[in-house]
Amino acid sequence: MQDGFDLSIIVFLLLAVFVGWRLYSVLGTRTGRDDQGIAPNLSNVTKLIVPTAPRDAAPEPVIDDAPAADPARWKGIAELGTPLADSLDALVAADRSFDARQFITGARGAYEAIVIAFASGDRNTLRELLSRDVFESFVAAIADREKCGETVETTFVGIEKAELHHVQLRGNAAQITVQFLSKLITATRDAAGVITDGAADKVVDVTDIWTFARELTSRDPVWKLIATEAAH
Repeated sequence: MQDGFDLSIIVFLLLAVFVGWRLYSVLGTRTGRDDQGIAPNLSNVTKLIVPTAPRDAAPEPVIDDAPAADPARWKGIAELGTPLADSLDALVAADRSFDARQFITGARGAYEAIVIAFASGDRNTLRELLSRDVFESFVAAIADREKCGETVETTFVGIEKAELHHVQLRGNAAQITVQFLSKLITATRDAAGVITDGAADKVVDVTDIWTFARELTSRDPVWKLIATEAAH
């Protein structure tokens, strides 16, 4: 037998732990990340619309054992007595571990992580964070871009705002729609390196509306992206 430890085994174990933590921190209900990175041209992403339940569907009523409304409960998130606040109350009653502010932090991190993965063509990461329909649409867009020899140079300046717009609870299935306002510097180049869209030195405002979903009875804490659309 050989004494001592194999250093390469330790390195791979540490790498596996880091990757697992990274995915959990992006979309878990109790954490998120806000640092900056590189993102793709969202003009392509926001065209990939996946149908969901109607936005004007009546929110689920608050069940009898829902916690009493605190005047400051949804401060900065929703006005008490509005459909959004009532839906948040219903969600908390169904899942006591849900925290709206922590969810928003996680959603900000998810937004950045997903657009980074789209920009780099990271299909494995997208598969973990997207529903099947959205994943297939994103992968098709990546394949088209690769086939044409296009590259996207986009600097993710930051997220100016992330607001909850709609919460829907049907049985154990929850959906939360978030509007993001972000700032980007983006340019698309063709196979010859010529800029065909955007500008390499101009900051632009981008508004996107994304819907995340999760089965509340699932052990998986990840809220997956099930729909994207551009704000009108």
